[in-house]
Amino acid sequence: MARGEAVWITGVGAATPLGNDFETFADNLLAGRSATRQVSDQQGDKVALHVGTEVGPLSAPRGMAAERFARLSRLEQMAWWCSLNALRDADLADRPEGLRVGLVLGLGGEWYRHWKLDAERDGRQIFEPSGQETPLVERLKQDLNLTGPTATTGAACASANYALALGRRWVALGLVDVCLAGGVDNACPITRANFANLRALSRRVDDAEHACRPFDLARDGLVMGEGGAIFVLESAAAARRRGQRAYGEIAGFGASSDAAHMIIPSDDPAPAALAMQRALADAHLAPSEVNYINAHATSTQVGDRAEARAIRLVFGERTAATPISSTKSMTGHLVSAAAAIEALACVVALQKQTLPPTINLDDPDPQCDLCHVANQAQPRKAEVAISNSFGFGGSNTCLALRKAA
Repeated sequence: MARGEAVWITGVGAATPLGNDFETFADNLLAGRSATRQVSDQQGDKVALHVGTEVGPLSAPRGMAAERFARLSRLEQMAWWCSLNALRDADLADRPEGLRVGLVLGLGGEWYRHWKLDAERDGRQIFEPSGQETPLVERLKQDLNLTGPTATTGAACASANYALALGRRWVALGLVDVCLAGGVDNACPITRANFANLRALSRRVDDAEHACRPFDLARDGLVMGEGGAIFVLESAAAARRRGQRAYGEIAGFGASSDAAHMIIPSDDPAPAALAMQRALADAHLAPSEVNYINAHATSTQVGDRAEARAIRLVFGERTAATPISSTKSMTGHLVSAAAAIEALACVVALQKQTLPPTINLDDPDPQCDLCHVANQAQPRKAEVAISNSFGFGGSNTCLALRKAA
């Protein structure tokens, strides 16, 4: 592709707590529906109750035998579902021979499958997959007959933003003609137990739908969820030649690392702000051109306040006029897939010209004094959106998306 040419999103595959296709996800997101429910995990002879979000039943996507699909793990089902439907949505299920299609995923939860298999084998290979085990991305590549490179990215909650940035880079450099990029994760009992031990999970077990409340003064922790979103990326010129419509453009990406603490966000807002500033610079955008911010905000006291400080550092006096919301209030926190689902929420804003809300935001925290889209979606001109994803260990990322021209 030509230097500086736009990279478009031309296909979407989604398996989310709010629906398993773009339109259903968009409808539920803009309606402000909470997917949070009470979930239970068996721990020996005890049952632990948490709040969480789950993806509804998935049937075998077209092109895959139902019997084989049923044998896949939950994580594998979501990955296959998203990938096959993204290709079909981009009219690339049947594609020209020789088309180089890459695959890069932010991926979590695969270790849990290995752990379960190991437990069934008397725990002799703890957390070590068999040397004959083929990684999920390689199995996807073989099944989908992809001829480009594959990769996985691991940066906790920022994983899928890195995957989208890498996929965009592969397309821009001409290393692939098309790239599947996004993230998939499942909330396994061990992950929920770990977050519960950190006291990071909401304890509103008896009021699940209102448990996740980013930026609200009464927030008491995050809600774990599962799901995934995978996008087809290709150059604008290639999409136009095929007559393919675009959901939007991946216009810029920025990243930084503060390495301040393994879990707690840095007291210094500058590193997180730098990720946003780099994304805007990469997209040749000024803060005044941003119409919507999808916040990382997970509904923790420390995290939401830290992000608010970083946003104020970047946007200055524009902070009060730049709409922001956290869609985790509806979907929960999908960890390695979080950035992919939130990029999808930005695509909804660009496509529908309506900004999704932060639900359960009844009493905004004065230390999170931002331009909140509270409780109800807002019809609003949306040409540019940015999506923040900040991972444990100080992995700060920001993705800039633009309405395709």
